[in-house]
Amino acid sequence: MAKDYRAITQDIGAYTAQLRKLAPETMQGFHAISKAASADGAVDAKTKELIALAIGVTQHCDGCIGFHAKALVGMGATRDEVGEVMAMCVYMGGGPALMYAADALRAYDQFADGARQAA
Repeated sequence: MAKDYRAITQDIGAYTAQLRKLAPETMQGFHAISKAASADGAVDAKTKELIALAIGVTQHCDGCIGFHAKALVGMGATRDEVGEVMAMCVYMGGGPALMYAADALRAYDQFADGARQAA
């Protein structure tokens, strides 16, 4: 059964909203770390987002894959760029990374298709 990364991110987003109410200081701290780490610097934001997707793949995190694939579509990353980064994941992570790399490409495609339909 194929995963629906739009549904996965919507579901997690609903629950992180609840966590913001239950643990606001923790969630504000996480947001601050995310914002600072993701900002353009010596490494541009899109490259950092590709790295985040790769980490999500190697850590087998569907939520990370979904959110970072969605962000990459919004940043104008190409399918070829995602594919090359996924090749590095497979190289470094072997078979388990291959399974999640395929899912990451699926997530990218799902968000890219949604962006094209909305345009």
